Amino acid sequence: MEKTTLPNGKLIYVLAILSCTLFCFGGIAILFALISYILAKKSEKIYKQNPSAYSNIKKIKKGKIIAIIGLILNLIIVGITIWTLATVGWDAWSDEFVRRWNEGLQSNGR
Repeated sequence: MEKTTLPNGKLIYVLAILSCTLFCFGGIAILFALISYILAKKSEKIYKQNPSAYSNIKKIKKGKIIAIIGLILNLIIVGITIWTLATVGWDAWSDEFVRRWNEGLQSNGR
């Protein structure tokens, strides 16, 4: 019997990697991590029904582990953002951003 690959193997892996590399954008990549994790869980359920029929379970498990790491990184960034906005406040945070933006424009001669 020929072994086939589990569904969404490449997608799980790519989304997991994206969640780990794009976590610094305010935790938006948490969606990639969640989708990757959910798809990996579904693929593992399919694998458990007939383990001898599928060949790429290692890739699915790697993607799931990377998705968990991406989820943790994104949750940390979201937590830091919430903590910063709760302690400093939106007005002070945005004023500091605008001040540094203007300093950057002046130092570049614009």
